Amino acid sequence: MTKTLLALDLGTTTGWALRESSGHITSGSVSFRPQRFEGGGMRYLRFRRWISEIQKSVSEIQFLYFEEVRRHAGVDAAHAYGGFLATLTAWCEHHQIPYQGVPVGTIKKHAAGKGNAGKGEIIAAMQARGHRVTDDNVADALALLYWAMDQGEV
Repeated sequence: MTKTLLALDLGTTTGWALRESSGHITSGSVSFRPQRFEGGGMRYLRFRRWISEIQKSVSEIQFLYFEEVRRHAGVDAAHAYGGFLATLTAWCEHHQIPYQGVPVGTIKKHAAGKGNAGKGEIIAAMQARGHRVTDDNVADALALLYWAMDQGEV
């Protein structure tokens, strides 16, 4: 039986790609932009609720991958990523779901043949695989999912 995998491109707009145990792949993106009257931690509570809803919808996520970012363009992006990463890894530990971060260059090289591929190249590579890609967050999550599936362990 095929394992259920979830791949995430963490950020204020989080891209996701899910391979269900049937082998069916779905993807999309969701915004965790702070709402007008929310406290600073609410986006992370909404993120945790969202990932729990995905878990319930597929009965069990068996492995989770996330894009491991080492550099950010700005301080706000770095802080947001750190918050999402902390929330995600704590959630995985709580639910005993194995998880792994994968460096951005590794994902890009696998998807487009070079570790410094641009957003357009990753989008084109995922479209070539037959996906309707709505934005670069979805493309990144799909690229990560395909990298994970090609590792042979899942």
